[in-house]
Amino acid sequence: MMIDFRTDPSRYKHWKLEFDGRRADLIMDVDENGGLFDGYELKLNSYDLGVDIELYDAIQRLRFEHPEVKVVVLRSAKDRVFCAGANIRMLAGAAHAHKVNFCKFTNETRNYMEEASAESGQKYLAAVTGACAGGGYELALATDHIILTDDGSSSVALPEAPLLAVLPGTGGLTRVTDKRKVRRDRADVFCAIEEGIKGKRAADWHLVDEVAPNSKFDEVVAARVAAMAESSDRPADSKGIAFPKIEREIDGDLMRYDLVTVEIDRDERNATILLKGPEADAPADVAALAALGTDYWLLKLCRELDDAILHLRLNELEIGTLIFKTVGDGAKVLAHDAFLAANRDNWLAREILLYWKRVMKRVDVTSRSLVALVEPGSCFAGSLAELLFASDRSYMLEGQLDGDNRPPAEIVLGPANFGPFPMSNGLTRLETRFIGEPDTLKAAQENAGESLDAERADELGLVTFIFDDIDWEDEVRIFLEERASYSPDALTGMEANLRFAGPETMETKIFGRLTAWQNWIFQRPNAVGPEGALGRYGTGRKPEYDIKRV
Repeated sequence: MMIDFRTDPSRYKHWKLEFDGRRADLIMDVDENGGLFDGYELKLNSYDLGVDIELYDAIQRLRFEHPEVKVVVLRSAKDRVFCAGANIRMLAGAAHAHKVNFCKFTNETRNYMEEASAESGQKYLAAVTGACAGGGYELALATDHIILTDDGSSSVALPEAPLLAVLPGTGGLTRVTDKRKVRRDRADVFCAIEEGIKGKRAADWHLVDEVAPNSKFDEVVAARVAAMAESSDRPADSKGIAFPKIEREIDGDLMRYDLVTVEIDRDERNATILLKGPEADAPADVAALAALGTDYWLLKLCRELDDAILHLRLNELEIGTLIFKTVGDGAKVLAHDAFLAANRDNWLAREILLYWKRVMKRVDVTSRSLVALVEPGSCFAGSLAELLFASDRSYMLEGQLDGDNRPPAEIVLGPANFGPFPMSNGLTRLETRFIGEPDTLKAAQENAGESLDAERADELGLVTFIFDDIDWEDEVRIFLEERASYSPDALTGMEANLRFAGPETMETKIFGRLTAWQNWIFQRPNAVGPEGALGRYGTGRKPEYDIKRV
C-alpha cells in the first residue's frame, strides 16, 4: 500500500480544528476504525502514522492559512483520556523500517510545533485531561505550556520501558531532562512507573507547568491563552493563504510535480530529484507575494520537495541514494532569496523561509545517501545551494559536455548560505562543512555573489570532486555503483554520524538517539520477539526477557 502524505481538513478522520479569534483548538478525536493498516484499533486516542500525517497538515495550515492565530490549544475530545500514545498493536505488527520512519516523522512534526512557537510566534498549549501516556505525553512535551487537570485520575506517563521493553520514540526522555529540566533521579522514577504521576507531584517535578481543578480548568486555560497571546507577534489583521492539494503524477518510476521531478532507477537503487529554479522575477512587494499564494516559486518548491522526500522515505525503501540536480537561472534564485530576506518582517515571507529551513532539515535526517551533481544549466545558488551542502558527496563538471552548448556549470553563494537555514546542530551547513577551518569558511563568504566555476569551487572546498567531460560519466557511475554495493545499515549509521559535526542540541540528541537506540532496541527479541513485550502486551502473559546486559 502506498502511503500518501497529502490531506486536508475535509478528509481528517482524527483531528478537528476550531477557531476563536487569536485562539485555535486542535482537538484529538481519533477514529478507532480509521487505522492506516488492518489488524488494530486506535483505541484511547492512540495513534499511527495516519493520525500524525493529519497533525502535520494541521500544523502547516495553522501557520499559513491562519496568521491571526497566536495560541493553539491541544486537547482531547475523549472522556478520561488525552492520548495513549503510539498504538501498541500497530508497533507490534509493523515492519521495522515502518516503525523507525514513523518515529522519525512524528519527531519532525513535534519539532515543527516548537519551531512555530520559537520563530513564528504561534504558541502551543496542552490542556491535558485524562491519561496522557507515552507518545501522548511526548506530544504535550512539544508544547510551550502543559496544564493538567487535578481530578485524582488524570496523569502523565512514559511507561515504555516497563511495559513494552522499548524507549519513548519521540524525544520524551530528552525533553524531560533537557527541556523541562526534570531532576535525573525523579526522571528515573517517572520512567519506571507504569501508571504515571498525577496532580501536584507532576507540577512539583516539572513534568507539567500547572494543575487546575476540573471546576476551573477551562478558566485557567483561557487565562493562560490570553497571557501567551500577548507575547506573540502574529498579525491579527492579515489574511492567510489557502493550501490546495499538491498536484502530483506518478507514471511507473517517474513522479512529476510542477517544479520537482523524481526519476527512479530500480536496478541501481537510486532516485534523481530534479528541482526547477524560478522562471518569473521576484514579486514586486508582499502584496504580490500574498496574491501568488502557493503558486509562489519557493513555497511551491517547499511543498513539492517535502512531499517527494516523504514519499521516498516510506514507499521506496530499497532506493538507497538520492541524486539532487537543479536547472534554471541562479541569478533569479538569488533575487528571490533577497526579496524574502528583505521582507522577513512580513509574516508570509517569514513562514516561507522557515518552511525551506524545515524541508532542508528533513533532507538532513533522511536515511539515504545524498549526492548533488552540478552540471551545465544547474542553478545551485543561494537557497538551492543548501542542497549541495546537505549532500554527503558533490560532483561538479568542469567545462562542458560534448554536444552541450550550455555554459559551464557554476555555483553562486549568497546570504542564504550564511545564517537563515541552520541545521539541527544550530550551525549552517557551511559552518558544519568547515567545522575546523574558519579561514576556509571566511574565504567562502568573501566570494559570495561571485559565479564560481568548477576549479574555483574546488579551491574553496565547496564540492567534493570536479571532473571533465572525459571522466564525468564514469566517475559518477562508479560512485553510484559503489554506494549501492554497501550495507544499507552501515551507510545509515555512517551518514548519521558524519552529518552533524559540532555542538549537540536537543534536536541532534533526539534524532541521534532515534537512529542508534531505537533502531537497535526495536529489533531486540525482548521487544519484538515471540515472547517479547510488544507481542504479549494485553494478552495477560508476561514477556520473557533475555536477561543478559549487552
